[in-house]
Amino acid sequence: MIIGTVLGFLSFLFIPVFFLMGYLVRVLETTVSGAEQPPEFTDWGGLFVKGIVATVIGFAYAIVPTVVYTFIVFTLIGAGSAIGGDGGGLLAGMGFMTLLMYIPLMFLILYIVPAALTNYAVNNSLGAAFDIGAIKPVVLSVDYLVAMLMPVVLAILVNIVAGFLAITLIGLLLVPFLYFYTYVAVFRMYGVAFANTSQTGGRAANATVSAH
Repeated sequence: MIIGTVLGFLSFLFIPVFFLMGYLVRVLETTVSGAEQPPEFTDWGGLFVKGIVATVIGFAYAIVPTVVYTFIVFTLIGAGSAIGGDGGGLLAGMGFMTLLMYIPLMFLILYIVPAALTNYAVNNSLGAAFDIGAIKPVVLSVDYLVAMLMPVVLAILVNIVAGFLAITLIGLLLVPFLYFYTYVAVFRMYGVAFANTSQTGGRAANATVSAH
């Protein structure tokens, strides 16, 4: 708790973010393997590498669809402006309508990324993060949907509790601990959902949702 909280507090230095992200990936890995306790902070080099790879995975899932999406939108708008008339107006209108779908696209990406990170954590392979065949049954499951909705509820509750804690100096010092604990709990939820819905994680199907 202390190490994770310190890393979170120093995240403005950027480098600690990779260690913290690597630890959360390790939480995914140990959860799927059936561990009931959160992992220790060991093998710092491995944590750093996992953190970098996890960041690359998240970036790849976000940037590629965004580039393709932006290209389609501006192509339609540009073609509409060049053609002019009713046909051009229709193309431009389609471009602007497509632009409105960007937010749902981002939600879809955010929904898939935790499953991709878990598959990477389990297989220790960058390619596993993009194995749609392994990820698909997970993201389409009810367990995973619940695991994705619970952090929203937790975020609301945690922010309320943090607001009360911040009233006093001692309480303010406890806020970083609260946030780190929440991160671990959320990633454990992702791991349990993955274990319960994928063949890869079948051996941990009886894991319980607990951050301990």
